[in-house]
Amino acid sequence: MSAAIRTLDLFAGAGGLSLGFEQADLGFEPVHAVEIDAAAARTFKRHFGCPVYDGPIEDLERFEDADVILGGPPCQGFSPLGRDRDDDSRAQMNELWQQYLRAVRQVKPKAFVIENVPEFQRSAQFARLLELMETDRELSKYRFAYGVLNAADYGVPQRRRRGIFMAVRGRKKVPWPPTPTHGPESANATEYVTVRDAIENIPLTTARTEIEVIDGQQDLHVGRNARPMSLARYRAIPEGGNRFDLARNRPDLLPKCWANKPTGTTDVMGRLWWDRPSVTIRTEFYKPEKGRYLHPVADRPITHREAARLQSFPDDFEFEGTKISIARQIGNAVPPELAQALARHLHALL
Repeated sequence: MSAAIRTLDLFAGAGGLSLGFEQADLGFEPVHAVEIDAAAARTFKRHFGCPVYDGPIEDLERFEDADVILGGPPCQGFSPLGRDRDDDSRAQMNELWQQYLRAVRQVKPKAFVIENVPEFQRSAQFARLLELMETDRELSKYRFAYGVLNAADYGVPQRRRRGIFMAVRGRKKVPWPPTPTHGPESANATEYVTVRDAIENIPLTTARTEIEVIDGQQDLHVGRNARPMSLARYRAIPEGGNRFDLARNRPDLLPKCWANKPTGTTDVMGRLWWDRPSVTIRTEFYKPEKGRYLHPVADRPITHREAARLQSFPDDFEFEGTKISIARQIGNAVPPELAQALARHLHALL
């Protein structure tokens, strides 16, 4: 193993970014994290064992020294899913990336990586970031590259597009993008990792509805007590189908809101395909009315364990908090397999 490369993880969540950097086995070692959500902060500390500050980042005066800063400032202000937020809360979230830059100026790391939704890279705030990277006395010491990466291209069984910004101190150029490991652009045209690859060996049925520790391991394969009406709707939707199949196969089960809206997204009440990567796993994956979250063949939404697998978390990574909190941590995480690719790319530049 290489000598330790100390990392500081800001807006760390459950630690998907840091986990991938750790899994790369190149010496990246978290020394501190900042995460305002108490349950996610406990998850991070449980796995990595380093100190975690679980208050507002604005209230933290001094950041721990580190060689690399990682982090994903909250994306709700930029994401299309955050459009229903009021202007003040959106503006507040949109400014948190500047707290990240405050840490960079103070710590002066060898490199830093910012992860966010693709929309961030089309925002006025990102234009301001690019301007600062050229004009700010400290930030101008870094060369950088950025772009939108699809997690499926890096071994994640999920089509998840994320905006990545990588900066390295003292280099003339930062090559981009990291070389894909899967898909048509990979070196050997390696096939994508599919839903089947990720979850086929998980039982089709669920034995419990609450998360418990069974035989010393956290059991995330928990289901919901679906109503008979919901079960009938699930059964009417074939693999790869959606609410429009429900309208064709069982119009008597169609909610009025959908009956009155014959067009719209094809992912609502959608069923996953076995032999494709999944759609993006979000924080309410246990609600099929929110997206394409029905299991490919079982008449139920995917479970927390299946969602974690589709995010490329290993089964021995344990989460803290309630069932809803853990779902939020899973859905908000950077897939560790994607983070591994970033770690390898960055390590070659340090």
